[in-house]
Amino acid sequence: QVQLVESGGGLVQAGGSLRLSCAASGRAFTRYTMGWFRQAPGKEREFVAAISGNTGRVYSADSVKGRFTISKDNAKNTVCLQMNSLKPEDTAVYYCAARPGSFTYYPYEYDYWGQGTQVTVSS
Repeated sequence: QVQLVESGGGLVQAGGSLRLSCAASGRAFTRYTMGWFRQAPGKEREFVAAISGNTGRVYSADSVKGRFTISKDNAKNTVCLQMNSLKPEDTAVYYCAARPGSFTYYPYEYDYWGQGTQVTVSS
């Protein structure tokens, strides 16, 4: 079992920054792919960024490339999402997710999910 808890969401003006953190439990943490997804009202959950548990390779959606950075700290069992140059279209509930093994950008292939943290970007 893996338990995930997100934190760091809030309200920020366009152009600002936020850093989301995901605290994870479980001995297999280092072997899990960790991802961030987001879901805006009326929209499907979409992939944002992830780091592979197999290779350590980082993946990110085109919409956030150059602005968002994912990182993982195995010693602290945390994964973070540094979000810079935020735009109103980034407004969504952000979820931390985990799955054993390799990377995928399909949310339904992730086994564990946090409760989500709201990010609101004002114009």
